[in-house]
Amino acid sequence: MDPITHLMSGVCLARAGFNRKAAYAAVAMTLAAEAPDLDVLWAINGPIAAFQHHRGWTHTFLGIPFEAAVIVGGVWLFHRWRTRQPTSSKPLKAPIRWGLLYCFSLIALLSHLLLDWTNNYGLRPFFPFNPRWYAGSFVFIFEPVLFLILLIALIAPSLFGLISSEVGARRPAFRGQGWAIAALLAMATVLTIRFVEHQKALQIAQAGDYNGAPVLRVAADPHPINPFLWQTIVETPQSYRISSADTFNNTLATSDQAEVIYKPPTTLATLVAKRSWLGEVYLDWSQYPVVTETGADPDGLTTVSFRDLRFLYDTPFLSGRQKTPLSGTVYVDADRRVVRMEMDGRIQH
Repeated sequence: MDPITHLMSGVCLARAGFNRKAAYAAVAMTLAAEAPDLDVLWAINGPIAAFQHHRGWTHTFLGIPFEAAVIVGGVWLFHRWRTRQPTSSKPLKAPIRWGLLYCFSLIALLSHLLLDWTNNYGLRPFFPFNPRWYAGSFVFIFEPVLFLILLIALIAPSLFGLISSEVGARRPAFRGQGWAIAALLAMATVLTIRFVEHQKALQIAQAGDYNGAPVLRVAADPHPINPFLWQTIVETPQSYRISSADTFNNTLATSDQAEVIYKPPTTLATLVAKRSWLGEVYLDWSQYPVVTETGADPDGLTTVSFRDLRFLYDTPFLSGRQKTPLSGTVYVDADRRVVRMEMDGRIQH
């Protein structure tokens, strides 16, 4: 899920009532709701390192207790600094309860894992004991409906507060609880609808006719805004069939030749690329990988591309067919050695 949605989710969680129980709850829960994405700092070591560690240990059940401790520790240091300032006479609106603040931070961290699980990128919450990737695949990476729900819940109390101040009404100590609870309930409703429609899309894809070819497995990937439109992937022994399912009308678009991707053959170059750093990381994460060799250039370099079919579709926010996101490239020379690796066009140095 996008960072802004995570942050706004943390604020709404705090306003739902947690900020009345412990001081600094809003700050701690907002930070905790986005804290797992600090793994983006691995990008310092290059795009493959960033890809390898994204949604790594910071997105695990083992890691979040330590993240909560760091967040509460940072808030404690801020509190110590604040109380030593001569101008810090403004009293806190809620009592200081560090144990409760730690528990509230855990809740916000779990909300991050939940929202990330709903996407088709996935996460490994049980790592390192279980390295399997789990992906709900029923919410787009940026869902405008959820974004709008949270935004309204955060802005509305301030707007109505301005109106109240104009008529001389007393300003409450805590504002926005009703809006926050309503937003969280609306989010739960949206997620439930999408989860149900995702199951329908899988059933529609499973029941399709693929010229008698047996269906090995199916997947359905979400479009933003519209919960009834899904990209479906059906794997058969020889190919992948990419189509579009409409769960409102219970229909599956007819697959033509352009939507059939035949499984590429394994060559010496693709074997070398799969054993490279990028190849091992990519195949560990990808659920529907397509590894293709495009032939040697005049310099004798063979290009091997890695794509995941879950991202090979177009939406208002993604042109997956023209430039598939999360794609990798490995260049193999005539001696079958890897000479360069790229992730989304960025070279790993």
